[in-house]
Amino acid sequence: MRGTFTGIGVGPGDPELLTLKAARLIRDCCVAAVPVSDPGLAGPVYEEASGSSAYGIYLEKCAAYQIALNAVPELAEKAKLFLPMPMIKDKEVLRKIHDTDASAAEKILDEGKDIIFLTLGDPTVYSTCMYVHKRLARAGYPTALVPGITSFCAAAARLDMPLAENREEIHILPASYGIEDSLHLAGTKILMKAGRKMPEVKKILVERNMDVRMVQNCGMKDEQIFKSAEEIPEQAGYYSLLIVKEGKGGEKR
Repeated sequence: MRGTFTGIGVGPGDPELLTLKAARLIRDCCVAAVPVSDPGLAGPVYEEASGSSAYGIYLEKCAAYQIALNAVPELAEKAKLFLPMPMIKDKEVLRKIHDTDASAAEKILDEGKDIIFLTLGDPTVYSTCMYVHKRLARAGYPTALVPGITSFCAAAARLDMPLAENREEIHILPASYGIEDSLHLAGTKILMKAGRKMPEVKKILVERNMDVRMVQNCGMKDEQIFKSAEEIPEQAGYYSLLIVKEGKGGEKR
């Protein structure tokens, strides 16, 4: 019998926000898949279960793994499948990498071993997990997803504010792909994945005098909160999320 591939959302950063179901599946799994953005990893690497790892640097850099480890220490003893997940936009290169990742997972699943793929936030929202998950599902392997608390829900809670009330709409936007037109949408705009585009995003928000708040590294030790577009640093970290509300600059309230 084939094993099951399960994408597990570990939440935004605080280990206490890991769900009970996620913790149970992490304890019960045979293999933990660890996404690696470092281009130095040329291909998938499988490492048998042990108390130490030759690829510890990748474990240290993987935020999802560290969050899960703090909640479930037993994770350190699990076998690991290190999967290359470079942060590039070349679709053809990425397709080949994700095909190779899925093939590596198939070999383990064919042995009857369950794999969990750890991902920040929720696996259904801009998650690298789905690139492998979809390929395995199409190939007929058992797959599942375990929801996690999303970064935008956690950020709103940290800011002690609602995301939407009554009939307000919520729009989730990948900020690295241009947001000019989408900012005209009614309701709350959530800007994710700004990355190196942050200077451009900040400029637009300041020019339009929009009501903005940002949480960087929500739930992590180095968390920072910014309560206006002007406060936002242009060199903000990767885990930065902006919440744009109506009301300022003549917008509807």
